[in-house]
Amino acid sequence: MSNDIAALLDELHQDHRNMAFLLELLERESNRLLDDGNPDFELMHDIMQYMTGYPDAVHHPKEDRLYAEIKEVRPELTAGFQRISHDHREIGEQGRRARDQLALIESGNFVDRKSIVADLLRYVHALRGHMQWEELDLFRRCRTMAEDGHQFLEHSGGTQRGDPLFGRQVEATFERLFRQIQSSGREG
Repeated sequence: MSNDIAALLDELHQDHRNMAFLLELLERESNRLLDDGNPDFELMHDIMQYMTGYPDAVHHPKEDRLYAEIKEVRPELTAGFQRISHDHREIGEQGRRARDQLALIESGNFVDRKSIVADLLRYVHALRGHMQWEELDLFRRCRTMAEDGHQFLEHSGGTQRGDPLFGRQVEATFERLFRQIQSSGREG
């Protein structure tokens, strides 16, 4: 398998691990909102700022380009793939809606607790299921193509934007979230 595609799939897999960890934190805080009414709204908002930033703007477009390349080169391998771009759009919309609701809460506006929790948990479950499908299906098909000798195109998408939270340099916007992750015992 080409080192380029192997490196890209490793990068996408690591992104999934990072996102899964953040989804665990988000789910925990969402449940606290219902249980004791005292979640860390700032943490939740920081998570959603990240999730609607890096994954939606950098990670998902890379996966979309992989799908497009597979469809162009080996259309027989794309059965069931029509959902990938749709899922990315839907998950992005769910994420932005949840992020905006959390911003309203932080600014002192009323948001129905059950509604925000339902939206957040719907987002968590949708993204988890989607990532699992990609790991088990999309990435497997990419490996199959590479093992068959296909040389994948460069999939950085013209951007060298690094991960603002788990990358080499933590952006100032995410320093609080990064400290929370470190205090949980997880390394970036």
